[in-house]
Amino acid sequence: MAKTLYVGNLNFRTEEEGLRAAFSEYGAVTDARIVIDRDTGRSRGFGFVEMEDDAAAETAIESMNGAELDGRPLRVNEAQPRGDRRGGGGGGRGRSGGYGAY
Repeated sequence: MAKTLYVGNLNFRTEEEGLRAAFSEYGAVTDARIVIDRDTGRSRGFGFVEMEDDAAAETAIESMNGAELDGRPLRVNEAQPRGDRRGGGGGGRGRSGGYGAY
């Protein structure tokens, strides 16, 4: 079964082929994509690599997390589904003092 990996802290000059080549050392890569900012057309500094085999994906995580690619240490882990992201969510009105305070 395929597993998707999140790859962060990419050099803004890293290209998808370089990303694919780096991860293909650990197994078959079915997809490698770098997220591009739609306003500027530049890399946003992270991307995703889909690996064909779960065992190869785990080996790639262990080997590539912290490894350097194009002069930057990568942050690699298993990608979370879009609806399962942690953190964020503010909202509500906090008590902050000043005018309009409760």
